[in-house]
Amino acid sequence: MCAEENDFAALVVPRFLRYVKIWTTSDRRMEETPSSPGQWDLAKLLVEELAELGIDRELTSHCYVIARLPASPGFEAKPAVGFLAHLDTAQDVSGKHVKPVFVEKYDGKKIALGPPGTGEVPCLDPKTDSGLAAQKGKAIIHTDGNTLLGADDKAGIAEIMGAAEYILSHPEIKHGPLEIVFSPDEETGKGLPFFPLEKCSARVCYTLDGGALGEFEAECFNAWAAQLRFSGKAIHLGQARGTLANACLMAASFAVMLPRPESPEATDGYYGYYCPTEIKGSLESAELEVYIRDFDSSRARERIEALNVFARAVEAQFPGGKVTVDAKMQYCNMKEKIDRSPEVLSKLKEAAGRTRIEFTLKPIRGGTDGSKLTEMGIPTPNIFTGGRNFHSVCEWVSVCDMAAACALIVELVKVWADC
Repeated sequence: MCAEENDFAALVVPRFLRYVKIWTTSDRRMEETPSSPGQWDLAKLLVEELAELGIDRELTSHCYVIARLPASPGFEAKPAVGFLAHLDTAQDVSGKHVKPVFVEKYDGKKIALGPPGTGEVPCLDPKTDSGLAAQKGKAIIHTDGNTLLGADDKAGIAEIMGAAEYILSHPEIKHGPLEIVFSPDEETGKGLPFFPLEKCSARVCYTLDGGALGEFEAECFNAWAAQLRFSGKAIHLGQARGTLANACLMAASFAVMLPRPESPEATDGYYGYYCPTEIKGSLESAELEVYIRDFDSSRARERIEALNVFARAVEAQFPGGKVTVDAKMQYCNMKEKIDRSPEVLSKLKEAAGRTRIEFTLKPIRGGTDGSKLTEMGIPTPNIFTGGRNFHSVCEWVSVCDMAAACALIVELVKVWADC
């Protein structure tokens, strides 16, 4: 890395290594916000760090950290720009007792994760991971193979915090009003519940919640979560003939009706999917959660209608059984509203050019809190963080990419001040 990249890495890496050790796994089953106590721990640490930097900040009753950097003298009328990242990590893989492994100079070889002599262990293999192969000779951080790493989205938090410190330590960098938001429970798909929109003056915002260097995103899935409930008829199994309606089997029969070619593992690009995420129950009652994802809102609704068709088919197979479908929208595609504010992307592209980052616009096969913020009226595209293999024990992050994301934030601040 060049001297400037080293400066940004020095601001980002120690923070990241500190943040990932805090257990912030969210719980989509919990109604309250935040859904886990560890998110408070990280939020309070960030408030302390912001105070040490002399930045105005507050922590709301629902664990939103909101910080403000006043404009440079004479730049008060410039558009207020926000930066957003989330506190929680996904519950797909354990996020407790994360032990990050810092590799100062990756040798380009396969990395076995987990202690030797414990049988088959996961590994990072450059032969199957081109992104990893490209890091040969560079610094990376990976998991020890027992947990996720938490780059989603603690890399984003570290990059925003590092950029804030850099801007404050370089008063020659002129900027308009800046806002920082760290949000809870993004991984639950709740979509910014209790977000104090009235406290935000930002006209545009950017999430730091993406992947590889140069990947920028301005469109995402329309997302729905469907809760299916199966009511069966229980009876002694020895007397079941002609009477039993097994709710467990009803739920399983429904799950296998979901078309496999339209599953997450069978689709990419702009193809949507159905995904069963949780199933549980007994003879008498069972529950199944299904995620619906599609870039086309009308197609998403067609998928929901298909769930109702499948429900009637299951009822026909199990006389006396009943299936209910309760589908709720989680977030919508942000593309249309971002398209109405072309400057939010044009300035991002300009900042990327200034930092010599190749600008690649791609769709998010998921969503960010920026999806909901865009829906609320603040266009919020997404910026890379350098992380890979999110939500898995094979997660890793590129230090060079993290430094580049931090530098990009600083340059983006300058671009908005020039308008």
